[in-house]
Amino acid sequence: MLALLIALQQPVADSSPFRPLPLPPPTPVRSASGAPGPGYWQQRVDYVLEATLDTATNTLRGRGRIYYVNRSPQTLSHVWVQLDQNLFASGSASKTPPPLKFAGGVVFDFTGRGFVGGIKIDRFAVGSRRLKTTVQGTMMRVELPRPLAPKLGITFDVAWRFPIPPYGAGRMGRVGSRFYELAQWYPRMAVYDDVHGWNTLPYLGAGEFYLEFGDFDVSLTVPAGFQVTATGALANPTVIRTRQERARLARAFEKPGQVVSVITRQEATANATRRVPGTRTWRFTASNVRDFAWAAGPDLRWDVSVWNGIVVQTFYHPDAKPWEEANNMLRFALRHFSSALGPYPWPQISAVEGLIEGMEYPMVIFCPALPKREDQFWNLMHELGHQWFPMQVGSDERRYPWMDEGFNTFVDYSAAEAFFKGTPYADTVRRELLSAYAATALPDSEQPMITQPDEVRELYWTAYQKPALMLTILRESVLGRDVFDRAFREYVRRWKGKHPQPADFFRTMETETRRDLDWFWRDWIYTTARIDQAVNEVQRQGDSTFITISNRGQMVLPVQLELRFGDGTTERRDLPVEMWKPGNEFTYRMAGPKELVGVVIDPRRIYPDSDRDNNSWER
Repeated sequence: MLALLIALQQPVADSSPFRPLPLPPPTPVRSASGAPGPGYWQQRVDYVLEATLDTATNTLRGRGRIYYVNRSPQTLSHVWVQLDQNLFASGSASKTPPPLKFAGGVVFDFTGRGFVGGIKIDRFAVGSRRLKTTVQGTMMRVELPRPLAPKLGITFDVAWRFPIPPYGAGRMGRVGSRFYELAQWYPRMAVYDDVHGWNTLPYLGAGEFYLEFGDFDVSLTVPAGFQVTATGALANPTVIRTRQERARLARAFEKPGQVVSVITRQEATANATRRVPGTRTWRFTASNVRDFAWAAGPDLRWDVSVWNGIVVQTFYHPDAKPWEEANNMLRFALRHFSSALGPYPWPQISAVEGLIEGMEYPMVIFCPALPKREDQFWNLMHELGHQWFPMQVGSDERRYPWMDEGFNTFVDYSAAEAFFKGTPYADTVRRELLSAYAATALPDSEQPMITQPDEVRELYWTAYQKPALMLTILRESVLGRDVFDRAFREYVRRWKGKHPQPADFFRTMETETRRDLDWFWRDWIYTTARIDQAVNEVQRQGDSTFITISNRGQMVLPVQLELRFGDGTTERRDLPVEMWKPGNEFTYRMAGPKELVGVVIDPRRIYPDSDRDNNSWER
């Protein structure tokens, strides 16, 4: 008897699918509504940098100043710096992650393909005082000369150099000594935030970046015959641009929406063999951005158009014929994302054709030339979409790629449907999400979306396609388009230029829609739950028809029923997810004399139902 009483007093875990999600408690920094709280803070970093591209040795040498402002309530005794080029250093402890395989056979190789390099820090000082540094792989700890109190800043004097890899983990590199796409090229300050303190997860290849916002003033010295495009606006155009180039650029402003060739195919071809002695220094400035990237080469075509005062630029090689439509594609995508998520905040966007399969930086994206028109648009549009996630909404890509890759991919589908409207591709492109689910979300191998990217085996599914499917179902089946769109745009507005965490997104969507969605986030993000909705039986009793349905999987979702009647008509019934609160079986009563001859669950086929054979009933 005593043993029974003790057993009855033991706590029983709440196993309801509708139990609260254990989120971090709200704080003055991050409010219960999902908005930044009255005490929200984040650090600021401004960079004034000079870099020289040595094409003879394929080496980049840089120097400059980093101004770091401590806006946290803590006093800092040290800072952390990201040295991403050490991914390729001799003896690097970084593992070799599996390649990222995209649809269409494109492979994103995170390895250095055997390249050995790494970054050399020649100076990290404050004034004339060199600081003690400790390098740990791709991270470096720097001891401050004195503690940095809240609201104070410090200026670091830095110098560095590194050999440029031919293919730098799929995100930067070069083609011989004639074309360069430069990223992760300077010492970048690590993020210090209210959640993790110093974010020191190493750069292993799969996980991308988490960076502070600030201003950049960058001078780039390259061979005199090279063209350069970069984050920011060119600050010395009268020195750099020829009179003819400036006149053609002005023509694009005179005729918005019309593509103007500032450097033509013939001119780019001629530039490829023209040898210009000496060097030129290009200066670019950018405000409130989290990173800086650039590209350079002698034989680049340059097309320009203007939309809403924003300069849309495409730089590509003379033989990249599919890119002749790239400027129109990029401008369309810019308009679509601005309408869906809020205005683009910077003066220009540049797309560069080259060796990188696709990578994004503020105001500049790297994309390949692809023979299939649909693939070319998708690649340009996807990298352009990253100007919102994470270039504006600065989430932690190192931990939560679904908050940038996934959110971006979700909007990509509507952009592709709009650009190819009226074609079979537009009508079916979103269906590939369900195909990917069937092929990839296997019960014995699928990993939760919350898994860190460096540990994920199928990153394209976990970080890109599954979150896009999740948001599609949330919009189409749970919330409705208008309600979802309003809440999603509010999330972007709230966290523009800031660092949201998953809980901030969850709470924003719930407070803006006035819906409890803990059950939804748990199933989609924290588990690999599967859905299996079924029609058990249909019975006629008196003037009513009783339809018994069941939830045979672990995932709960609303039920959409299509009722088919003997007179050839159909009706739709939307049953809320709360129907599953009493248990996994529910009986729906349909009153009236109409003869029911068929029932179909999920008639639009938007759910990844694991067994569609039990989704219907016929008399």
